[in-house]
Amino acid sequence: MRETEKSLAKDLHENIRYLGRVLGEAILNKEGQATFDTIENIRQTAVKFRRQNDKEAAITLENTLKNLSPEQAVPIIRAFSHFKHLVNIAEDLYAHQRTRINEDKLGDGMLAHTINKFKKPDVNYETIANFFSEALVSPVLTAHPTEVQRKSILELQDALAHYLAERDNLISEKEVERNRLLIEGTICAIWQTRVVRLSKISVINEIENAISYYETTFLHAIPEILQDLERDINHIFSEEFYGLYQLPSFLHMGSWIGGDRDGNPFVNGETLEQAVRLQSAAAFKFYLGEVESLRQELAVSTRLVQVTPEVIALAERSRDQSPHRVDEAYRLALNGIHDRLMVTAKSMQPVSDSSSATFEAKPYEKAEIFLAEITMLIHSLMVNKGEHLVYPRLGKLAKAIETFGFHLATIDIRQSSDVHEAVITELFNKAGYEFDYDALNEAEKVKTLLEELRQPRLLFSPFHQYSELLHKEIGVLTKVRAMRKLFGPRAVRQYIISHTETLSDLLELALLQKETGLLRGVWGSANIQLDLNIVPLFETIADLRNAPMIMGNWLGLLGTKDVLRYQGNEQEIMLGYSDSNKDGGFLTSSWELYKAEVELLTLFNQANIKLRLFHGRGGAVGRGGGPTYDAIVAQPLGTVNGQIRLTEQGETIAFKYSDAKVGKQSLETLIAATLDASLFPHTDLSKQDERAFEGIMETLSGTAMTAYRSLIYETPGFEEYFFNTTPISEIAELNIGSRPSARKTNRKIEDLRAIPWGFSWAQCRLLLPGWYGLGSAIHHYLHADEKKTKARTQQLKQMLKSWPLFKTLIANVDMVIAKTDLTVAKRYSQMLSDVALRESIFARIEAEYNLTVTALNLLQDSDERLSSNPILADSIRNRLPYLDPMNYLQVEMIQRYRAGDTNDKLKLAILLTINGVAAGLRNTG
Repeated sequence: MRETEKSLAKDLHENIRYLGRVLGEAILNKEGQATFDTIENIRQTAVKFRRQNDKEAAITLENTLKNLSPEQAVPIIRAFSHFKHLVNIAEDLYAHQRTRINEDKLGDGMLAHTINKFKKPDVNYETIANFFSEALVSPVLTAHPTEVQRKSILELQDALAHYLAERDNLISEKEVERNRLLIEGTICAIWQTRVVRLSKISVINEIENAISYYETTFLHAIPEILQDLERDINHIFSEEFYGLYQLPSFLHMGSWIGGDRDGNPFVNGETLEQAVRLQSAAAFKFYLGEVESLRQELAVSTRLVQVTPEVIALAERSRDQSPHRVDEAYRLALNGIHDRLMVTAKSMQPVSDSSSATFEAKPYEKAEIFLAEITMLIHSLMVNKGEHLVYPRLGKLAKAIETFGFHLATIDIRQSSDVHEAVITELFNKAGYEFDYDALNEAEKVKTLLEELRQPRLLFSPFHQYSELLHKEIGVLTKVRAMRKLFGPRAVRQYIISHTETLSDLLELALLQKETGLLRGVWGSANIQLDLNIVPLFETIADLRNAPMIMGNWLGLLGTKDVLRYQGNEQEIMLGYSDSNKDGGFLTSSWELYKAEVELLTLFNQANIKLRLFHGRGGAVGRGGGPTYDAIVAQPLGTVNGQIRLTEQGETIAFKYSDAKVGKQSLETLIAATLDASLFPHTDLSKQDERAFEGIMETLSGTAMTAYRSLIYETPGFEEYFFNTTPISEIAELNIGSRPSARKTNRKIEDLRAIPWGFSWAQCRLLLPGWYGLGSAIHHYLHADEKKTKARTQQLKQMLKSWPLFKTLIANVDMVIAKTDLTVAKRYSQMLSDVALRESIFARIEAEYNLTVTALNLLQDSDERLSSNPILADSIRNRLPYLDPMNYLQVEMIQRYRAGDTNDKLKLAILLTINGVAAGLRNTG
């Protein structure tokens, strides 16, 4: 390790101690000496137990925590929870500092490293230009409830992170003193701010929370990335482009918030409109601020430089005719642009900051006209020796307009296929058809839908009485049409069908679009126009296996290719990581996703239609999470091809994007991964080895799925075990999202959402969805034939070394196992009163855990977890003493709560432990 890195590591530990000391002072000041001493005693005992394996310390810790009242427990839990959040802040700063000092040391995952590959002799400018002309990289923010912190706390933590980073740049004693007071004040505010929400978060709260990340990060980082990338490409290919290459805006944000109705009764047409309008308001606020700044900065005089006639024309439109600015054409032009922008905002927003404006100006009909006028300013500066004035702000503003338009982010609509079927059934019934649509077989449904799609008239009539469900679904699509008309087609572009299981699921959505004016023309006509892309979502293992057949039937329909031609000759398909994992285990999920991608790519290549995959990844490994770069470059060859959409969920959003600098790095990593997977893939694997590895994975997957489903779905009493030994019921009360935690109100695991499923296993420190089944799979493969054990071991090690899919899979399991703790998990198992059941099931989990650890040790030639990532290993190891008390208290408080204790502080204590454990693990759902 270089001296600078050693210094940073030292700073990290000093920062953690400093923040911990300030937190202690805040606690002492507010709670008193007795509470402070109790917290410190518990901390020291926990550290002694964890780091010295002191059994007496473990007993002392357990007895101390067991005898606490809820009133005594709450400040203790809050202290340990807040300390873990402070540690996270210090570690995030350390990670950012390490990235900065290693910025010139190029490596995988760094955009600069990938751009450097453009200089290779076999890479020419046509390749790069063609790539970016069709590229699309789109992170999609979702409101999936895994972020357990309130926005108020997050904002205080962001402020604290800023003050902590400033400590390196302080010079005078006065600056140091001011910084100390700011940090102390912020930590004091954190301690005195309520952590848990009193009521369930609303959809509007979720929309506003998401928009805050645009204001902090996306509106600034994305234009900067695009402008710098354009400059780099012009520099590398200066002889070909002569510095005139213009990079298309390929990095676009997406959102599910306000449009994701699958299982969320609180999302409807009104919330969609609110989402679109709030997003648009944020975009206009940003643009107006930037134009206002440019008015102050671009006081360039025509007495000193020339300007183009286009800029003169813009200047003449300005209301400002002051003789003091008559020679400042750019400033005058910007005055007129500012006026048009304000009028446009007012026309699009019922209530806006510009509502008091009394002047007249012509609103922009679309963002492209606004962009054209900004581009006129840029061109004039470029041809009149003012190119250096473009980079600081004007160039980035142009990139922002091209990226965000007047809509900010594209909102996806999502609904379950069974809801569509219910609506279609009602439409046919009310229209007088003498059959029950939902009783038809699949072939009859397809025939009926195609016949109806060929009819010019509608099924829906304003003179019929319809159910609330039908009005709601039709209302959403009607609102989509209105929002697209006002804010442009990029405001809403995709409609995702959850639980896609048949061809008719796709056609039902086409018919619903016809009923609401989003489909024009008749099916089979070359002139058909379908506004919303139909995006099937394949979620379960069975769905993934059926996906190629379903999409093959879709492409085989007469009329489908006409629809796709109108939509750019491309088809988007979403793949569900969370539900496939919950259905078949993480190893089988990973493998079935991989196979489905390969088969779908072959199918669409044969049809000469571009395939774009939308990856529904969660934050935790058990929901498809893990390092983004590794996950993307491990995709099958050809499946990325310059286009990728992926979900960003829960605590992952705050972790990646709450800080502008970290957010920019995260976005650059995403771009680098897309470029590397598309243009510079790992192709050193021979076809023979690839086929051999795929055969081994098929075998491993079969065994892993059998082991997983045997435990989860085939073990009598497992549902009782899960609901009793995890805080699943209490998680539902945490108010962390607007959507219910289960699709139905029963206790069947099949109906439980994948998010609380993973969240619960993380809380009890088993993290079972992230590893269960791997141990059995490896063990059975190696020992099915003892004569082949040695050769098969070498095969697996070769897979780990040379196949990105297997390498990423094992690395993720290594990280999850490092966070898993059977000792803690066993305490949770004791919440189940049926001793025989809990011991039987826990013994199976323990046996699988041991097989998994043995497999990791064998493949990695190490019995230490995360041996290749010592920084993460140290971080996890240092967290454990602070997690243990919270886990112990969670078990104790849940037992009292479930026994009927009605103390209000008891429920608060439980919810605080859930928050704290999530912070400590940095994995919730």
